[in-house]
Amino acid sequence: MTDAPNTTFDTSPRTRPIRRAFHVARTDRGAREYRRGEAPRRPTPGQLPRLSRLMALAIHFDHALASGRLRSQADLARAGQVTRARLSQIMNLCNLAPDLQEELLFLKPYFNGRAPITERQIRPIAAEPNWEKQRRRFKKLAGTAGRSDQ
Repeated sequence: MTDAPNTTFDTSPRTRPIRRAFHVARTDRGAREYRRGEAPRRPTPGQLPRLSRLMALAIHFDHALASGRLRSQADLARAGQVTRARLSQIMNLCNLAPDLQEELLFLKPYFNGRAPITERQIRPIAAEPNWEKQRRRFKKLAGTAGRSDQ
């Protein structure tokens, strides 16, 4: 035995852990890859009401006609592969008061069952030329939409 002091020599270099935020994402072809930063937030669960999508589509179609990209609603119907009558129904949503259009665009997602307000229910309101009357009728419709006894 030796009389040497009991010392432990640490020969490994002292390191601090490196902390990085990353997430695993899928590429277009399905392969996994690491990406920097936090993962993007997932969309809120629930289904976006069809009426919101139709209102956005009507606005998009209106801009396409106004900009001259398409000459007529008939051309638009052919491009969208819908009948001219259905396109007219969709385009009539643009006749709603601007605040009602905005309200339709930002309808809350629904989670089960049917959408609380449908495009068919909105058609007679869009046919009304007076915006004040539209607002009253929409308010009445929106008031009954949340009820389950319909």
